[in-house]
Amino acid sequence: MRAMMRRLLLPVLGLLSTLPAFSQAFAPIADRPPAITREFRGAWVACIYNLDWPSSRGLGAAQQQAELRGILDKMAALNMNAVVFQVRPHCDAVYQSSIEPWSPWLTGTMGSSPGYDPLAFCIREAHARGIEVHAWFNPFRAISSNTITCSSSHVTCANPRMVKPYGSMKWCDPALPETRGRATGVILDVVKRYDVDGVHMDDYFYPYPSGGAVFRDGKTPAERRAYVDGFVNNLYSAVKQQKPWVRVGISPFGIWRPGVPAGIEAGLDSYENLACDSRKWLANGWVDYLAPQLYWRNAPAKQSFSSLLSWWRQQGSRPVWPGIATARINSSEDPGRPASEIINQIQLSRSIGRNYVGNIQWSAKSIVTNRGGIATQLANTYTQPAAVPPMPWVSSRAPASPGVSAQTNGNGTFVRWVLSDPNTAKVAIQARYGSQWKMIKIAPASGNGITIPAADAVAVTALDRFGSASAPKVLGRHGS
Repeated sequence: MRAMMRRLLLPVLGLLSTLPAFSQAFAPIADRPPAITREFRGAWVACIYNLDWPSSRGLGAAQQQAELRGILDKMAALNMNAVVFQVRPHCDAVYQSSIEPWSPWLTGTMGSSPGYDPLAFCIREAHARGIEVHAWFNPFRAISSNTITCSSSHVTCANPRMVKPYGSMKWCDPALPETRGRATGVILDVVKRYDVDGVHMDDYFYPYPSGGAVFRDGKTPAERRAYVDGFVNNLYSAVKQQKPWVRVGISPFGIWRPGVPAGIEAGLDSYENLACDSRKWLANGWVDYLAPQLYWRNAPAKQSFSSLLSWWRQQGSRPVWPGIATARINSSEDPGRPASEIINQIQLSRSIGRNYVGNIQWSAKSIVTNRGGIATQLANTYTQPAAVPPMPWVSSRAPASPGVSAQTNGNGTFVRWVLSDPNTAKVAIQARYGSQWKMIKIAPASGNGITIPAADAVAVTALDRFGSASAPKVLGRHGS
């Protein structure tokens, strides 16, 4: 009889051994996690001269896409959250445009299609990884070198009256309303048609001094500044009218004027030479963030990173996220610069001044290639995911908390969310192990769940396009 019972039970026991371990559902608890980490962690991806991407002209679409995925994969692995993607190097387009020709840095020929839309591809791939896309435009540079063959639809051929020569370059004259209107129209076209999170301009409004070249427009520096100021102000208002959640950022030369703050030296005066009154833009709230290019070391004092950042962060109420030069690690520009200098600057950017913290790395290539070990050190610096800071000056309305359920099976906890607010763009998932809370992931809201290592408690926070956060929905295991 016992033998018969054993024979009958063995198949049942075998079946039970294949079933998942005991499942435990979570329930609401009174515990509260710490506030989610906020930090803008960006990197520039330059197309011009194939500096970052694509690695060379004429690559096939599949290879270009694989390279861009590789950049985004690396950024995601390092808990970075924003890519500043160059879409208009010089009155050309790294996206499908009816206004300007395809960029020659894609195929080798201006006006030639790469066979897909790089900006649309970048947005889709970045958003799937929880990374923002800030479309980077050069507003007035017409062509960076007279060795580049321009297509018939390029501004130098189609609207030559707008263009002035400057050394080996050509420049659209900012004094002309057509120039400013064209640049604004190009940017608004992208904002309207693409799901970008931001628009970004660098330091090239008027050309840098070069070899004694003269920009022959007959205008004084004050007149030039007025044209640029008007353009910046009008662009900010126009973007906010179209999509108020799209951030507007500018990355000017890192020193506003020589001698400011006291003891700072510079080889040029961007206020006079480039017609950039970037302090005014920050003070007047014509940007959602300013990213001055603070590419120098923290010492010596004449161009000190910390002195400059401290000054910039006192000039307005909007965030200042310094540009940091990872490309200068062990470079000809700065022989012997260690990766630790970059890490020190990130730490300084977290402690100096006011407003929300962040930084942008110049550039992605240095991170992907682990120049001087910088990616390894960034992994120890960006240790947990961070949400991009909010924009309370645009909107402070918090989205509704999501519906959340969680269940532990074996070694994992499956966290599921259901959106209760259509404005939710991302969710922040935190988990508690013992008494310690940890940020797990900033995930696109389009998903509906994630499996994490078995946790004692979980918290899910909704984030809208402005970066505003809901109250967290917190669940825990029985007795946790």
